[in-house]
Amino acid sequence: MVESPIRVSGTGNNVYTLRLNNKFCSCGKWQTYTLPYSHVLAVCRENGSRTDAYVPEIYSRQTYIKTYQANFHPALSENFWRDVPFNLTFYPPNMKKERGRKQGKRFQGEMDYRNPDSPPRCVLLLQITCNEMVKM
Repeated sequence: MVESPIRVSGTGNNVYTLRLNNKFCSCGKWQTYTLPYSHVLAVCRENGSRTDAYVPEIYSRQTYIKTYQANFHPALSENFWRDVPFNLTFYPPNMKKERGRKQGKRFQGEMDYRNPDSPPRCVLLLQITCNEMVKM
């Protein structure tokens, strides 16, 4: 049986298409976060269906209980650690603050590149070149 899409209107008069069986919403949040969110909760409230049917098994109560039913042992004191055949060295970062404003790293776009065939433009009068201004 093919499920018919459900139309949900969100904030700003946006309309989204929701398919409960496929766990799909046209806004993309359900696919990204894998958890039911506001659009799904609104549809489930209207339909009277349960939201826990759309929660992945990894976030279920049973999985949570299985995770923490094992025994956890605290780490022992350093006196009980085994010796290793190598030395661990740690070099702290350079903490000296440099003077001046930090330069940002900006991606260059097409407006940053100039056609080499185009005539140079004057900084003062962005319409004509400096050479043409001297001729006037």
